[in-house]
Amino acid sequence: MGNNDKQNVITVAEAGTLGGLFRARVARSPDWVAYRHFDEASGQWKDTTWAQMAAEVGRWQIAMEREGLVAGDRVAIMMRNCREWVMFDQAAMALGLITVPVYADDRGGNVAYILNNSGAKLLVIGGAEEWERVADVRQEMLGVRRIVAVRSLGIPLPDDRLTTRDEWLPSETTEVRTSSAKPGDLASIVYTSGTTGFPKGVMLSHNNMVTNAYAASKLIHVDENDLMLSFLPLSHTLERMGGYYFPLMVGATVAYARSILLLGEDLLTIRPTVLISVPRIYERVYAKIMAGLEEKGGLAKKLFFAAVNVGWTKFLREQGRGPWKPSLLAWPILKALVAGKITEKLGGRLRVAISGGAPLTPDIARTFIGLGVPILQGYGLTESSPVISGNRIEDNVPESVGTVIIDVEVKIGDNDELLARGPNIMLGYWGNEEATRQVLTEDGWLKTGDKARIDETGHIYITGRIKEILVLSNGEKVSPADMEMAIAMDPLIEQVMILGEQRPYLSALCVLDAERWREFAVENGLDANNPSVLQDEKTEKLVLERIAGQVRMFPGYAQIRRIYLSLEPWTVDNGLLTPTLKLKRNKVMERLAEPVKELYQGH
Repeated sequence: MGNNDKQNVITVAEAGTLGGLFRARVARSPDWVAYRHFDEASGQWKDTTWAQMAAEVGRWQIAMEREGLVAGDRVAIMMRNCREWVMFDQAAMALGLITVPVYADDRGGNVAYILNNSGAKLLVIGGAEEWERVADVRQEMLGVRRIVAVRSLGIPLPDDRLTTRDEWLPSETTEVRTSSAKPGDLASIVYTSGTTGFPKGVMLSHNNMVTNAYAASKLIHVDENDLMLSFLPLSHTLERMGGYYFPLMVGATVAYARSILLLGEDLLTIRPTVLISVPRIYERVYAKIMAGLEEKGGLAKKLFFAAVNVGWTKFLREQGRGPWKPSLLAWPILKALVAGKITEKLGGRLRVAISGGAPLTPDIARTFIGLGVPILQGYGLTESSPVISGNRIEDNVPESVGTVIIDVEVKIGDNDELLARGPNIMLGYWGNEEATRQVLTEDGWLKTGDKARIDETGHIYITGRIKEILVLSNGEKVSPADMEMAIAMDPLIEQVMILGEQRPYLSALCVLDAERWREFAVENGLDANNPSVLQDEKTEKLVLERIAGQVRMFPGYAQIRRIYLSLEPWTVDNGLLTPTLKLKRNKVMERLAEPVKELYQGH
């Protein structure tokens, strides 16, 4: 793909800090479109230039200074993706403040913990939805001196610290102030949504994130002609780096999706060339396609799989890993009949689709790539700002998480653990030296907690989690994540968790997709309206047969013997998922202690 035009990519040396990166972009291309957002009042999509962004950032700075905030103070933001997120972040960093992002849909108790642990003095929230989440815990938010709601709350303000953006921001604008922050200074504390215990505050410096954004520009070619659709939360480091600092560095435009529910419509309207997502979104699209094929059956199914197979052959040939085959002659027809229709639903212009945050099932990657959606899987952690490795358009091995990015090194440590070292590795955990010592070696290697192997071409393959290994009572070891991924490929099963630690056999807790469950019940003569049918022996046997089909490639001892079925989803709100949608295994076990006991009754 070649490197980006030197004129447009801002280098690490030019930027220095994240505030410096913003100022360099405004100076270099003031009239380019920075952001596109949906304006509720007019019902239209509107553009904002870099110069307009800078003017707004200046206003936010005046307001922050009037609050008496000084360099080193922590300020928090709890808001869905929008231009104001960027304004807040840039205004704070240019004053030497340290930003603390909070998930807009996190639970109140978690938010209060983060605000108290970081010592945040200011909290900016989106509107009524976010206020509802923190209203009950506002007395616990001890250090917060001011809460600013960007949108109207539609109620009298119930807390004297609470104000609205219109009241808080001055009418005058000013030049963006330059802070005396240095590249190595702390820029942000990002709390990892711990699947166990309280979240830990990852301390990221300006240099951590600036170098990571620059490395991304060497990994994939994106420039001012590109349009990204942003929908992963900016509080997630993957989106913050990939959907904010990276486009800022290369001059690309970012459009903010209205919501996940309206993502399908927004893709058709915005027609992005670049998309960053977690596997869950690709899995949902895949499940929808598969369900549609089941209904159509016959010819539609044959044509679909023919398109995937020929498209995959074409992909391997373009990558230099496969020969020319006569079947490739059929591609123009298969593209017109099948593949083109699916890529059109994604806007029809998608050039790069990045998947990160969790492993993407090889089958799903193969399907999308075969249909002409160029999915690139990468790998990283909040602790590494976040990217450690990634696939490239011209060197894409979808079973792997790609090769290591520039200026970062990796190696395999004890227990096959992947270790990484480089300018992107965090400063440590906020106020938690013991936790820092557990993951950072004295010579600067980050212990990722993931098992991996690296092949002779330098591609990294994640083979499991160090901690998430179930050891059955017979000593056999099973990686639950791999099996859960395989089982969740069945459209009937929305969520799944495998049990078996120190038990004689494996069991699974499954949340079924309500619509598919009704269809499945009718097909098998079950009464879908009777909740007790879910625990019926006949139901268990039928679902176990489907699960067996999904896990047939696993060893004999890794078979599911018992299941507990439910229609009640595990969510962030009911405390069973982290804000990044990772399963809180211990919480699920607590909630379903009785059913789990029954699964192993007499054993």
